[in-house]
Amino acid sequence: MGKWIECKLSDVGEIVGGATPSTKKLENYDNGKIAWITPKDLSNFTGRFISHGERNITELGLKSCSTQLMPPHAILFSSRAPIGYIAIAENEVCTNQGFKSIVPNKNTDYLFLYYLLKYNKENIEHVGSGTTFKEVSGSTMRGISVQVPVSYEEQKKIGAFLGTIDDKIEENERINKNLAA
Repeated sequence: MGKWIECKLSDVGEIVGGATPSTKKLENYDNGKIAWITPKDLSNFTGRFISHGERNITELGLKSCSTQLMPPHAILFSSRAPIGYIAIAENEVCTNQGFKSIVPNKNTDYLFLYYLLKYNKENIEHVGSGTTFKEVSGSTMRGISVQVPVSYEEQKKIGAFLGTIDDKIEENERINKNLAA
């Protein structure tokens, strides 16, 4: 096993917050083609890769607020209501303000980062603050310390190994659903 280092989440990728276009303006949503993810979309989501949520937004909706298109393999991490829903963007998506997602940098394997965030979910929850409901701010998220392998290849091996296990679990779930049907 290679060398691991302690670093901040901001060292492994860009932390990106989301936003919500005005729901009073139908042109932000009607016939929208841009995948827009909310924490509710992940509440019953059991897979790793998500391609769309319940609603889409339009180009006007995207431009009307501070949400950003995130690339495939961005790690979506809900930062409030609740903290810790996690998924991997299968394609370009944007999120509402309930996310502090991470776009991995070139030295970070996206699958490793996904499992790293799953492993650190409770630690991240504990640093959340708020009176009505807990939330993790962008600056708090950027400052969270994590341990990562220095080697990208080692990150890739770890992500691939854990991914293989999840592949088997997901296949078993598909088989069970088919049998139940």
